[in-house]
Amino acid sequence: MFVVTLLTNPETPVLERVTVESLRNAWGGGQAHWLDPGVAAEFELDRVPENRWQVWEDLQALRVDMVVQPAEGRRKRLLIADMDSTMIRQECIDELADEAGVGAHVAGITARAMNGELDFEGALRERVGLLKGLPEAVIGQVLRDRITLMPGGRVLVATMKAHGAYAALVSGGFTAFTAAVAEMLGFDENRANSLHVAEGRLAGTVAEPILGKEAKLQALTEITARLGITPAGALAVGDGANDLPMLLAAGTGVALHAKPRVQAECEVRVNHGDLTALLYLQGYGREEFAPV
Repeated sequence: MFVVTLLTNPETPVLERVTVESLRNAWGGGQAHWLDPGVAAEFELDRVPENRWQVWEDLQALRVDMVVQPAEGRRKRLLIADMDSTMIRQECIDELADEAGVGAHVAGITARAMNGELDFEGALRERVGLLKGLPEAVIGQVLRDRITLMPGGRVLVATMKAHGAYAALVSGGFTAFTAAVAEMLGFDENRANSLHVAEGRLAGTVAEPILGKEAKLQALTEITARLGITPAGALAVGDGANDLPMLLAAGTGVALHAKPRVQAECEVRVNHGDLTALLYLQGYGREEFAPV
């Protein structure tokens, strides 16, 4: 059996009953179940429809996301998440670069690297080099004044942990940020790159080896083995090309507001919902969400 989930942004609940029922009837699905009125609903099917992606495109115009996935094993034991533009709204290196006066240049490199147009490791070294001389204290200022959490993150982590899951934050960014964000959101562990500091200023270099796409995949493999589960028991979420191996290896890999190349390779795409979408995809109803 398969489950079709329809969802939208909780801040603008535009999912209408007629949309859900019309699709259910057209596809011969089971009874529709509302996970959150106006926000998320699901129904079962016995096969994946041939016009799935055409319907997906039509629904995107209505600001509605649609995911078709196997019904069995939807609830996952591991949440493994990217940080920049996934658990937070910003790219930390771009914010640091803005403070250093090279924001536009670095943001351009970041965008190309995240869409897979540049080698991630080389692009990171280049961008970090442009931060040389920036006071280390600026990191704290950026965290305080520029970094905002992606909506739904706290409830996603809290709900999955309340149901026995483990949560890991795995970033191609920097430990100075992941440690703070992991604490804010309740992650059990975090992995990222370390910026070198000399005499209170950024040295313009990063510790090797760089945590890139292979290291994210390795984190998934290591953590699932430690938990005594397979990668099929993991829910991974990210937006950039360096997330792709991790997303494709996980039982459910979610491309969240992702770059075009990432969306093209992932079957689970969330462009309108927030991070609570990852709970609806697992079949959690709003009444099951953990208080935060």
